[in-house]
Amino acid sequence: MKRPLAYITAAWDGNEYENTETAARYCRQVYEAGYSPICPILLTARFLQDAVPQEHKDGIDMARDYLRRSRVLVVCGRTVDETVKNDIATAQRLRITATTLDGILAVKLQGR
Repeated sequence: MKRPLAYITAAWDGNEYENTETAARYCRQVYEAGYSPICPILLTARFLQDAVPQEHKDGIDMARDYLRRSRVLVVCGRTVDETVKNDIATAQRLRITATTLDGILAVKLQGR
């Protein structure tokens, strides 16, 4: 069975270790719900330096490309920051379904 791509977004804080651990937990839950999770913070943080302006811009561009390829946007966590708002707006413009992690898990419980 081919799993639909699910783009993971959240309001990440400045702690790279905690962000990585939290993102991995979110991705695991989305995976267990039947999706292939895509989480830019796990993909690009290892090789891009956010403090370098061009690399910061490239990271944003890559994240947008990942979102365009996804079937669903999954908003995780309880906080909504500007990045999350931008991801939601982009998903709406591209007509990509946006939901929360709780929404994904509820669908799984209903047997999708």
